[in-house]
Amino acid sequence: MSFSIRSMMTGKSLNISQLGASALLLALIFFLPACRKGNTGDGRVAEIREKKEKPIDFDFDKIKERGSLIALVDNSSTGYFIYRGRPMGYEYDLLDRLAKDLGVTLKIKLTANIEEAFYMLNTGAADIMAYHLTVTKERSKRVGFTDAHTQVRQVLIQRKPENWRKLKVHEIENELIRNPLELVGKEVYSRKGSSYSARLQNLSEEIGGDIIIIEQAGQTDTEMLIKKVADGEIDYSVADEDVGMINATYYANIDAKTPISFPQNIAWAVRKNAPILRDTVNYWLRDIKSSPDFNVIYNRYFKYRKSQNLRAHSIYSSVNGLGISPYDEMIKKGAKQLNMDWMLLSSLVYQESKFDPSVESWAGAKGLMQLTNESIERYEVEDPFNAEQNFRGGVQFLRYLSRFWEERVPDEEERMKFILASYNVGHGHVLDAVKLARKFDKNDALWDDHVAHFIVQKMKPEYYNDPVVQYGYCRGHEPVNYVSQILNRYDQYLTAFENPLAAGDSTLVTSR
Repeated sequence: MSFSIRSMMTGKSLNISQLGASALLLALIFFLPACRKGNTGDGRVAEIREKKEKPIDFDFDKIKERGSLIALVDNSSTGYFIYRGRPMGYEYDLLDRLAKDLGVTLKIKLTANIEEAFYMLNTGAADIMAYHLTVTKERSKRVGFTDAHTQVRQVLIQRKPENWRKLKVHEIENELIRNPLELVGKEVYSRKGSSYSARLQNLSEEIGGDIIIIEQAGQTDTEMLIKKVADGEIDYSVADEDVGMINATYYANIDAKTPISFPQNIAWAVRKNAPILRDTVNYWLRDIKSSPDFNVIYNRYFKYRKSQNLRAHSIYSSVNGLGISPYDEMIKKGAKQLNMDWMLLSSLVYQESKFDPSVESWAGAKGLMQLTNESIERYEVEDPFNAEQNFRGGVQFLRYLSRFWEERVPDEEERMKFILASYNVGHGHVLDAVKLARKFDKNDALWDDHVAHFIVQKMKPEYYNDPVVQYGYCRGHEPVNYVSQILNRYDQYLTAFENPLAAGDSTLVTSR
């Protein structure tokens, strides 16, 4: 048997052979539910999932030991998206702050399928489910909710009349549903497994008539349904009020003012058997909510709607999935020359300049690839603030580093870490760390915990004065963090722009 993983050097799939039977079984258990359409609770798969969904024993102490917090989000204009190379979003900004305060690395996993997210959480594929998640009794049986970070009502998403721009306000109002009683006999679309479906069912009972609830299964998020209303594909959907109002600025023909619920708690979810993690997150939430930072983050995505509209619906946003930066085509050509995944090269460019060709660092590094004066002269870059010239110089330097490390580090994945570190701090310092690793019986062709360990040690006199060291003192934390940040961002680019689960599943399940 075989399966594929992606190479960060080439961006192509690598075939891994002879997968063990037990590993294959686990892979099938995990991935098959995501591939099924319709009711994913049917048959043998459902039985396996039910058994496997018993929460694993992995609380905060083990998360700290691992050094990373794995969060589940969906790719939306308010939760998590990438804009001009930078991860953003209300949930993401809070998670990023949480991870930094806890002293761990944040790792993002993406799925729009709520049922799959619960499954991934409880089986250990993630530690925290950071959706705009309504707290309900049914959900509380499966997960442990944190304290609420916001409270919102659910609202009806509907389309204004075709000629609404020519109508007076009261004429528009006459065409819209403002009384939930008018929903009797109407088809309202919602995400399968969402609190919206449950609320619509309760509302149907309360008003004494049938609302036709059409649940859209699979990788379908709230914003996909809102867009379908705006495009005229469906007539009604439901969203949390803050999400509905921000989307109403994207789609001028959308109305999100009719409430269908009382205010409800919105919270994150952890495994029920992770009380220390939940208590830790709750303590942190109480602290940040009492600070001005929380309002700054919330307002950035929900109050300042025009700015958020521009960011989330830019062609360089993962919400649209069209591109990372204005330099994508140039970066793709350069990456091909380097036999390197273009998204990895994009992550490096973002790390250097945030795609700003006019930037100059305190140390005098210039332009898109932050070339030093030495590199500018060596690669004959006439104008370092010209994006194409600067990028060409950066690619030439990367090609040189690739050749330098090719024989010294045989494994291409490991070699890329040496190349990245060398781009940041110079290959001389990295070579010093290689010599120290060899001297102290570490693996001189592995980065993490081996060569990376000794480049950090080069901050200490007993190491930078060692006879094998040629280039002396080095602020070793900088290249180690540099490599980690580029690779982590690269993972997020892959997740947001290439994850096949980001696509919608149009399977419909009708409930009356």
